[in-house]
Amino acid sequence: MSVARTELLPLPTHHATTREFAGVSTRSRALSFSVRRTVRPFIEAWSYAPTLPWPASAIDHLAFPLVPVPGTHRRRVDLPMCPAELLWAPGAAPPAAQVDMDGTAAQVGMDGTAVLYLHGGAFLCCGLTTHRHLVSRISATTGAPVLAVGYRMLPRHPIRRAVEDGLDGLRWLVAHGHPAERVVIAGDSAGGFLTFAVAHEAVRLGIGRPAGTVALSPLTDLDPRGKLDHPNSHRCAVFPRRAVAVLSTLVERAERLGGEGAEPVASPVDLDLSEMPPALIQTGSEEMTYVDAELMARRLQLAGVSAELQVWEKQVHAFQAAAGVVPESSRAIAEIGRFVRELR
Repeated sequence: MSVARTELLPLPTHHATTREFAGVSTRSRALSFSVRRTVRPFIEAWSYAPTLPWPASAIDHLAFPLVPVPGTHRRRVDLPMCPAELLWAPGAAPPAAQVDMDGTAAQVGMDGTAVLYLHGGAFLCCGLTTHRHLVSRISATTGAPVLAVGYRMLPRHPIRRAVEDGLDGLRWLVAHGHPAERVVIAGDSAGGFLTFAVAHEAVRLGIGRPAGTVALSPLTDLDPRGKLDHPNSHRCAVFPRRAVAVLSTLVERAERLGGEGAEPVASPVDLDLSEMPPALIQTGSEEMTYVDAELMARRLQLAGVSAELQVWEKQVHAFQAAAGVVPESSRAIAEIGRFVRELR
Protein backbone atom coordinates (compact mmCIF):
# COMPACT_ATOMS: atom_id res chain seq x y z
CA MET A 1 0.00 0.00 0.00
CA SER A 2 1.23 3.48 -0.69
CA VAL A 3 2.13 5.97 2.00
CA ALA A 4 0.32 9.18 2.76
CA ARG A 5 1.36 12.24 0.79
CA THR A 6 0.71 15.64 2.27
CA GLU A 7 3.05 17.98 0.39
CA LEU A 8 3.25 18.24 -3.36
CA LEU A 9 5.51 20.37 -5.50
CA PRO A 10 4.04 23.02 -7.81
CA LEU A 11 2.99 21.80 -11.21
CA PRO A 12 5.24 22.57 -14.17
CA THR A 13 2.90 24.78 -16.16
CA HIS A 14 4.20 23.75 -19.57
CA HIS A 15 2.78 20.26 -18.99
CA ALA A 16 -0.25 21.18 -16.87
CA THR A 17 -3.65 21.19 -18.52
CA THR A 18 -6.82 21.19 -16.45
CA ARG A 19 -10.17 21.78 -18.13
CA GLU A 20 -13.39 22.22 -16.21
CA PHE A 21 -16.71 21.32 -17.81
CA ALA A 22 -19.54 23.16 -16.09
CA GLY A 23 -23.25 22.42 -16.24
CA VAL A 24 -25.41 19.57 -15.03
CA SER A 25 -28.26 18.42 -17.25
CA THR A 26 -31.58 17.07 -16.03
CA ARG A 27 -30.63 13.61 -17.26
CA SER A 28 -27.36 13.79 -15.38
CA ARG A 29 -29.18 14.70 -12.17
CA ALA A 30 -31.56 11.80 -12.75
CA LEU A 31 -28.63 9.41 -13.20
CA SER A 32 -27.04 10.60 -9.97
CA PHE A 33 -30.35 10.25 -8.11
CA SER A 34 -30.79 6.73 -9.48
CA VAL A 35 -27.34 5.35 -8.64
CA ARG A 36 -27.42 6.94 -5.19
CA ARG A 37 -30.54 4.93 -4.38
CA THR A 38 -29.69 1.68 -6.14
CA VAL A 39 -25.97 1.08 -6.70
CA ARG A 40 -24.70 2.82 -3.56
CA PRO A 41 -26.90 0.84 -1.09
CA PHE A 42 -25.78 -2.40 -2.73
CA ILE A 43 -22.12 -1.46 -2.40
CA GLU A 44 -22.66 -0.43 1.21
CA ALA A 45 -24.30 -3.78 2.01
CA TRP A 46 -21.35 -5.55 0.38
CA SER A 47 -18.89 -3.53 2.49
CA TYR A 48 -20.36 -4.98 5.70
CA ALA A 49 -19.89 -8.58 4.54
CA PRO A 50 -17.36 -8.60 1.68
CA THR A 51 -16.34 -12.22 2.23
CA LEU A 52 -19.82 -13.61 1.62
CA PRO A 53 -20.30 -15.37 -1.74
CA TRP A 54 -21.68 -12.32 -3.54
CA PRO A 55 -22.67 -13.17 -7.15
CA ALA A 56 -20.12 -10.79 -8.65
CA SER A 57 -19.88 -12.76 -11.90
CA ALA A 58 -23.64 -12.48 -12.35
CA ILE A 59 -23.32 -8.73 -12.91
CA ASP A 60 -21.65 -9.27 -16.25
CA HIS A 61 -24.15 -11.95 -17.28
CA LEU A 62 -27.10 -9.71 -16.40
CA ALA A 63 -25.75 -6.82 -18.45
CA PHE A 64 -26.87 -8.29 -21.79
CA PRO A 65 -29.29 -5.35 -22.44
CA LEU A 66 -26.22 -3.06 -22.73
CA VAL A 67 -25.80 -3.72 -26.44
CA PRO A 68 -23.11 -2.07 -28.56
CA VAL A 69 -23.74 0.66 -31.09
CA PRO A 70 -25.85 -0.80 -33.93
CA GLY A 71 -23.71 -2.26 -36.68
CA THR A 72 -20.72 -2.90 -34.42
CA HIS A 73 -18.59 -5.88 -35.38
CA ARG A 74 -17.26 -8.01 -32.57
CA ARG A 75 -15.16 -11.12 -32.37
CA ARG A 76 -14.05 -13.26 -29.44
CA VAL A 77 -10.33 -13.40 -28.76
CA ASP A 78 -8.75 -16.01 -26.49
CA LEU A 79 -5.78 -14.60 -24.60
CA PRO A 80 -3.48 -17.01 -22.71
CA MET A 81 -5.31 -16.67 -19.37
CA CYS A 82 -8.57 -14.83 -20.05
CA PRO A 83 -11.11 -13.98 -22.74
CA ALA A 84 -11.14 -10.77 -24.70
CA GLU A 85 -13.34 -9.22 -27.35
CA LEU A 86 -12.38 -7.24 -30.44
CA LEU A 87 -14.92 -4.61 -31.50
CA TRP A 88 -15.05 -2.02 -34.22
CA ALA A 89 -18.02 0.29 -34.64
CA PRO A 90 -19.49 1.48 -37.94
CA GLY A 91 -17.12 3.98 -39.51
CA ALA A 92 -14.14 2.77 -37.50
CA ALA A 93 -11.14 1.29 -39.26
CA PRO A 94 -11.22 -2.49 -39.08
CA PRO A 95 -8.40 -4.29 -37.27
CA ALA A 96 -5.07 -4.09 -39.05
CA ALA A 97 -5.12 -7.82 -39.75
CA GLN A 98 -8.80 -8.70 -39.64
CA VAL A 99 -9.24 -12.42 -40.12
CA ASP A 100 -12.47 -13.92 -41.36
CA MET A 101 -13.95 -16.96 -39.70
CA ASP A 102 -12.42 -19.20 -42.40
CA GLY A 103 -8.95 -17.80 -41.65
CA THR A 104 -8.53 -15.63 -44.75
CA ALA A 105 -7.17 -12.11 -44.33
CA ALA A 106 -9.58 -9.25 -44.93
CA GLN A 107 -9.22 -5.48 -44.84
CA VAL A 108 -6.28 -3.65 -43.32
CA GLY A 109 -6.73 -0.75 -40.91
CA MET A 110 -5.75 2.72 -42.05
CA ASP A 111 -2.90 3.62 -39.68
CA GLY A 112 -2.64 0.76 -37.23
CA THR A 113 -4.23 2.71 -34.40
CA ALA A 114 -6.10 0.55 -31.88
CA VAL A 115 -7.40 0.87 -28.34
CA LEU A 116 -6.80 -1.63 -25.54
CA TYR A 117 -9.65 -1.36 -23.02
CA LEU A 118 -9.59 -2.49 -19.38
CA HIS A 119 -12.98 -2.43 -17.67
CA GLY A 120 -13.77 -1.11 -14.22
CA GLY A 121 -15.52 -2.85 -11.33
CA ALA A 122 -13.20 -2.44 -8.33
CA PHE A 123 -11.12 -5.42 -9.56
CA LEU A 124 -14.07 -7.55 -8.40
CA CYS A 125 -16.84 -7.49 -10.97
CA CYS A 126 -18.08 -6.39 -14.41
CA GLY A 127 -16.53 -7.54 -17.65
CA LEU A 128 -16.90 -7.66 -21.41
CA THR A 129 -20.69 -7.51 -21.35
CA THR A 130 -21.14 -4.64 -18.90
CA HIS A 131 -18.75 -2.46 -20.90
CA ARG A 132 -19.65 -3.51 -24.44
CA HIS A 133 -21.77 -0.43 -25.12
CA LEU A 134 -19.13 1.95 -23.75
CA VAL A 135 -16.36 0.20 -25.68
CA SER A 136 -18.32 0.41 -28.93
CA ARG A 137 -18.81 4.15 -28.42
CA ILE A 138 -15.10 4.58 -27.84
CA SER A 139 -14.47 2.69 -31.09
CA ALA A 140 -16.90 4.97 -32.90
CA THR A 141 -15.44 8.20 -31.56
CA THR A 142 -11.80 7.20 -32.08
CA GLY A 143 -12.36 5.52 -35.43
CA ALA A 144 -10.29 2.60 -34.21
CA PRO A 145 -10.86 -1.04 -33.26
CA VAL A 146 -10.90 -1.80 -29.53
CA LEU A 147 -9.71 -4.94 -27.79
CA ALA A 148 -11.53 -5.28 -24.45
CA VAL A 149 -9.86 -7.63 -21.96
CA GLY A 150 -11.83 -9.76 -19.49
CA TYR A 151 -8.93 -9.93 -17.04
CA ARG A 152 -8.68 -12.09 -13.91
CA MET A 153 -10.09 -10.46 -10.78
CA LEU A 154 -10.20 -10.40 -7.01
CA PRO A 155 -10.61 -12.24 -4.73
CA ARG A 156 -9.19 -15.28 -6.55
CA HIS A 157 -6.41 -13.39 -8.27
CA PRO A 158 -4.21 -10.48 -7.19
CA ILE A 159 -4.01 -7.30 -9.26
CA ARG A 160 -0.74 -8.52 -10.76
CA ARG A 161 -2.66 -11.12 -12.76
CA ALA A 162 -4.91 -8.42 -14.23
CA VAL A 163 -1.84 -6.46 -15.30
CA GLU A 164 -0.41 -9.61 -16.94
CA ASP A 165 -3.68 -10.11 -18.83
CA GLY A 166 -3.60 -6.51 -20.00
CA LEU A 167 -0.08 -7.02 -21.27
CA ASP A 168 -1.22 -10.15 -23.10
CA GLY A 169 -3.91 -8.04 -24.75
CA LEU A 170 -1.29 -5.53 -25.85
CA ARG A 171 0.93 -8.29 -27.20
CA TRP A 172 -2.04 -9.68 -29.14
CA LEU A 173 -2.61 -6.33 -30.80
CA VAL A 174 1.08 -6.02 -31.64
CA ALA A 175 1.10 -9.53 -33.13
CA HIS A 176 -1.94 -8.63 -35.25
CA GLY A 177 -0.59 -5.52 -36.89
CA HIS A 178 -0.97 -2.79 -34.29
CA PRO A 179 2.45 -1.60 -33.05
CA ALA A 180 2.52 -0.73 -29.37
CA GLU A 181 3.32 2.86 -30.38
CA ARG A 182 -0.08 3.01 -32.15
CA VAL A 183 -2.09 1.54 -29.26
CA VAL A 184 -3.95 3.74 -26.80
CA ILE A 185 -4.63 2.04 -23.47
CA ALA A 186 -7.89 3.05 -21.81
CA GLY A 187 -9.99 2.05 -18.82
CA ASP A 188 -12.44 3.23 -16.21
CA SER A 189 -12.24 3.11 -12.41
CA ALA A 190 -10.11 0.07 -11.50
CA GLY A 191 -9.48 -0.24 -15.22
CA GLY A 192 -7.92 3.22 -15.02
CA PHE A 193 -5.49 1.84 -12.45
CA LEU A 194 -4.68 -0.99 -14.86
CA THR A 195 -4.36 1.44 -17.76
CA PHE A 196 -1.41 3.16 -16.13
CA ALA A 197 0.03 -0.07 -14.73
CA VAL A 198 -0.05 -1.85 -18.09
CA ALA A 199 1.41 1.14 -19.94
CA HIS A 200 4.21 1.38 -17.40
CA GLU A 201 4.99 -2.35 -17.62
CA ALA A 202 4.90 -2.25 -21.43
CA VAL A 203 7.66 0.34 -21.39
CA ARG A 204 9.64 -1.43 -18.66
CA LEU A 205 9.50 -4.79 -20.43
CA GLY A 206 10.43 -3.36 -23.81
CA ILE A 207 7.12 -4.15 -25.49
CA GLY A 208 6.89 -0.53 -26.56
CA ARG A 209 5.65 2.85 -25.40
CA PRO A 210 1.91 3.10 -26.06
CA ALA A 211 0.61 6.09 -27.99
CA GLY A 212 -1.35 7.37 -25.01
CA THR A 213 -3.53 6.55 -22.03
CA VAL A 214 -7.16 7.42 -21.32
CA ALA A 215 -8.38 7.02 -17.74
CA LEU A 216 -12.03 7.52 -16.82
CA SER A 217 -12.71 8.14 -13.12
CA PRO A 218 -9.51 6.24 -12.35
CA LEU A 219 -8.46 4.65 -9.11
CA THR A 220 -4.74 5.42 -8.95
CA ASP A 221 -3.85 5.09 -5.27
CA LEU A 222 -4.54 1.95 -3.21
CA ASP A 223 -4.03 3.93 -0.01
CA PRO A 224 -7.59 4.96 0.99
CA ARG A 225 -6.56 7.85 3.23
CA GLY A 226 -6.40 10.54 0.57
CA LYS A 227 -9.89 9.67 -0.61
CA LEU A 228 -11.38 9.42 2.87
CA ASP A 229 -9.84 12.74 3.94
CA HIS A 230 -11.37 14.55 0.97
CA PRO A 231 -14.85 16.17 1.20
CA ASN A 232 -15.95 14.05 -1.77
CA SER A 233 -16.00 11.00 0.49
CA HIS A 234 -19.27 12.43 1.82
CA ARG A 235 -20.57 13.56 -1.59
CA CYS A 236 -19.98 10.62 -3.91
CA ALA A 237 -23.20 9.21 -5.36
CA VAL A 238 -21.72 5.73 -5.89
CA PHE A 239 -19.24 4.78 -3.18
CA PRO A 240 -19.87 4.91 0.59
CA ARG A 241 -16.80 5.67 2.70
CA ARG A 242 -16.72 2.23 4.28
CA ALA A 243 -16.36 0.47 0.91
CA VAL A 244 -13.09 2.27 0.14
CA ALA A 245 -11.28 0.87 3.16
CA VAL A 246 -12.80 -2.59 2.67
CA LEU A 247 -11.55 -2.74 -0.91
CA SER A 248 -8.04 -1.88 0.26
CA THR A 249 -8.19 -4.76 2.74
CA LEU A 250 -9.32 -7.19 0.04
CA VAL A 251 -6.49 -6.07 -2.23
CA GLU A 252 -3.96 -6.64 0.55
CA ARG A 253 -5.37 -10.09 1.24
CA ALA A 254 -5.28 -11.09 -2.42
CA GLU A 255 -1.70 -9.86 -2.70
CA ARG A 256 -0.68 -12.06 0.25
CA LEU A 257 -2.37 -15.10 -1.27
CA GLY A 258 -1.28 -14.34 -4.81
CA GLY A 259 1.17 -17.18 -5.11
CA GLU A 260 4.55 -17.46 -6.75
CA GLY A 261 5.47 -14.66 -9.13
CA ALA A 262 2.64 -12.38 -8.02
CA GLU A 263 4.61 -9.37 -6.85
CA PRO A 264 2.44 -6.66 -5.32
CA VAL A 265 1.50 -3.98 -7.82
CA ALA A 266 2.47 -0.43 -6.88
CA SER A 267 -0.12 2.29 -7.14
CA PRO A 268 0.31 4.23 -10.39
CA VAL A 269 0.90 7.48 -8.45
CA ASP A 270 3.98 5.86 -6.85
CA LEU A 271 5.63 4.70 -10.09
CA ASP A 272 8.46 6.29 -11.99
CA LEU A 273 6.30 7.98 -14.62
CA SER A 274 9.01 9.69 -16.66
CA GLU A 275 8.62 7.36 -19.68
CA MET A 276 4.83 7.31 -19.72
CA PRO A 277 2.88 8.42 -22.81
CA PRO A 278 0.48 11.41 -22.91
CA ALA A 279 -2.62 10.98 -20.79
CA LEU A 280 -6.23 12.10 -20.78
CA ILE A 281 -7.91 11.80 -17.37
CA GLN A 282 -11.62 12.47 -16.89
CA THR A 283 -13.32 12.73 -13.50
CA GLY A 284 -16.49 14.01 -11.91
CA SER A 285 -16.01 16.92 -9.53
CA GLU A 286 -17.73 15.21 -6.58
CA GLU A 287 -16.84 11.55 -6.99
CA MET A 288 -14.74 9.51 -4.60
CA THR A 289 -11.85 9.02 -7.01
CA TYR A 290 -11.58 12.70 -7.96
CA VAL A 291 -8.59 13.01 -5.63
CA ASP A 292 -6.91 10.05 -7.35
CA ALA A 293 -7.44 11.57 -10.79
CA GLU A 294 -6.08 14.91 -9.67
CA LEU A 295 -3.06 13.35 -7.96
CA MET A 296 -2.25 11.18 -10.99
CA ALA A 297 -2.37 14.16 -13.31
CA ARG A 298 -0.09 16.05 -10.95
CA ARG A 299 2.39 13.18 -10.72
CA LEU A 300 2.48 12.77 -14.50
CA GLN A 301 3.07 16.47 -14.97
CA LEU A 302 5.85 16.51 -12.38
CA ALA A 303 7.47 13.66 -14.33
CA GLY A 304 7.40 15.79 -17.48
CA VAL A 305 4.55 13.86 -19.11
CA SER A 306 1.78 15.67 -20.94
CA ALA A 307 -1.45 15.07 -19.03
CA GLU A 308 -4.87 16.62 -19.55
CA LEU A 309 -7.19 16.51 -16.55
CA GLN A 310 -10.87 17.09 -17.31
CA VAL A 311 -13.14 17.83 -14.36
CA TRP A 312 -16.84 17.41 -15.13
CA GLU A 313 -19.21 19.16 -12.75
CA LYS A 314 -21.11 16.78 -10.45
CA GLN A 315 -20.88 13.82 -12.83
CA VAL A 316 -21.07 10.38 -11.24
CA HIS A 317 -18.29 7.82 -11.20
CA ALA A 318 -17.62 6.47 -14.71
CA PHE A 319 -20.41 8.66 -16.10
CA GLN A 320 -19.10 8.06 -19.63
CA ALA A 321 -20.95 4.73 -19.61
CA ALA A 322 -24.22 6.69 -19.98
CA ALA A 323 -23.24 8.09 -23.39
CA GLY A 324 -26.24 8.25 -25.67
CA VAL A 325 -28.52 9.03 -22.72
CA VAL A 326 -26.75 11.72 -20.67
CA PRO A 327 -25.42 14.64 -22.77
CA GLU A 328 -22.34 15.17 -20.59
CA SER A 329 -21.44 11.52 -21.08
CA SER A 330 -21.68 11.82 -24.85
CA ARG A 331 -19.57 14.96 -24.78
CA ALA A 332 -16.93 13.22 -22.68
CA ILE A 333 -16.79 10.37 -25.20
CA ALA A 334 -16.29 12.95 -27.96
CA GLU A 335 -13.37 14.37 -25.98
CA ILE A 336 -11.79 10.92 -25.94
CA GLY A 337 -12.08 10.80 -29.71
CA ARG A 338 -10.48 14.23 -30.01
CA PHE A 339 -7.58 13.19 -27.77
CA VAL A 340 -6.89 9.94 -29.64
CA ARG A 341 -7.08 11.60 -33.06
CA GLU A 342 -4.57 14.24 -31.93
CA LEU A 343 -2.11 11.47 -31.02
CA ARG A 344 -2.01 10.24 -34.63
